[in-house]
Parts: sequence; structure tokens; C-alpha cells
Amino acid sequence: MTERFIRVETERAVTRLILNRPPANALDLELVEEFHRVLDRLEKTGESRAVVILSEVERVFIAGADIKMMHAREGEELVRFMDNYDSRLQQVTSRVEALPQPTVAVINGHALGGGLELALACDMIVASETAVFGQPEINLGVIPGAGGTQRLARTVGKAIAMEMCLNDRRLSAAEAERFGLVNRVAPVESYLDEAIALAAQIAARAPLAVRLAKEAVNMALETPLSAGLAYERNLFYALFATADQKEGMAAFLEKRQPVWKGE
Repeated sequence: MTERFIRVETERAVTRLILNRPPANALDLELVEEFHRVLDRLEKTGESRAVVILSEVERVFIAGADIKMMHAREGEELVRFMDNYDSRLQQVTSRVEALPQPTVAVINGHALGGGLELALACDMIVASETAVFGQPEINLGVIPGAGGTQRLARTVGKAIAMEMCLNDRRLSAAEAERFGLVNRVAPVESYLDEAIALAAQIAARAPLAVRLAKEAVNMALETPLSAGLAYERNLFYALFATADQKEGMAAFLEKRQPVWKGE
């Protein structure tokens, strides 16, 4: 099926998911289901070693859910619809987080509501100087429903997450970098190049080691330190049974660039 709002491009093992649903990339159910189809393809193909998610809409990453879609329903119909919609959107963020490939969200302009929740599910965020981050659901009488309260608190800390979720505090790009929400901030003219370069650098590294390093870091957020250390140790030793480990150490000793095979 041809996708309407997400264009998929892969170059040098980096896959770009390019969102284009003007005027704000609002997350209606159709776009959410399109995300699922694109993720199905990503999970089935092995051509990608890193994934970048960006927007083609000017000054917007994703401005949140499609409010008209929700407001048009009432009573039991609204309850049934929102149960399905929120479940499917939360599944998207969980699937993005669980992708074996490292993921980079590229933010230029507003990342609000579900847009911030999607960015939080990515492994890294590169932002332009114009980026704005927020969870404004409180203004609609609701709360974030796709992981925003949980991932935001783990990322920026309880105090800032409380202010963002309870009082619609918006973070500038500089503030987001200071609080650890984004990896780097770049000028509008170069933010996309920096994000692509970051993804390309990671894609050029040992694929199995990258995948397991991602697993280990994510595990640190889910388990006590003792369990995390045991998990890390098991992955560390598992890599010594791979061809890439032998190639990496041989290349180091021979003072040459390694040739990774992902084996």
C-alpha cells in the first residue's frame, strides 16, 4: 500500500521516515495506522542500520493529536474510539522504542503532545534552534496518553515533567538540551545535516554491538542496577562469539578500518 503521509527513503543504511501531513502533522488514526505499516516494513527488512524521523512540514515536527477527530464523537462512541486510538498510538511509540535500529528524531519547530511522545520514544533527538517541546494536553482537560508522563519524567526529571504536564510549560531548544531531552541543538540551516550525520556515523559501526548496546542502555531504565549489570555482562560476553568482534580487534591491531558484516 502506498503511504499518504510518510515517505520512506533509505541511503547508506540510514532510513528516513519523512512526515508530511500539513498543516501540523496532526496524529489522526489514519496517520497512526500508516506508522504501523511503515514499522512493519522496517522490522521485516534488514537494509537499515539507523532510522531518522523528520518532518517536511515547515516549523512543525508533530503538533499533537487531531482534536477535531476526537471532538466529533460523544458518549460511548467517543470512549470506544479513544480506547482504540490511544492503544494504537501507544503501540507506535513502544514499537519505535523497541526497534533494533538506533532512532533519531529530528525536530524543527513544534513537537507537542503526541509529537513529543514519539520523539521521547526515539533513542536520540537533534533539534534546530527553533524547536519547542511541550505536553499541552492539560489545556484540553486530559493528560498525555502515549507515554508522555512516563518517558518525560525519566528524561528530564520529576520537577520539569510535572510543570510540563500540569501547567503546559514549553521548553525551548536550549532548555531541552540543558535538561537532557535533546542530544544537540544546531542552527536551522544545518540541523538536518547534523542529524543525518549522527545516524550515518552510528550506522557505520558494528551492527550487532550497536544493537546490544541499545538494549543494555534501555534495560538500565527498566531494572535495578544489579539486574542491569548482569544483563550487560551477558551481552558483553555474547559478542565475543561474533565475527565482528574478531574483525574489530584485528583491525585495531592492524591499524586499519574494520569491515563489519553484522555476524
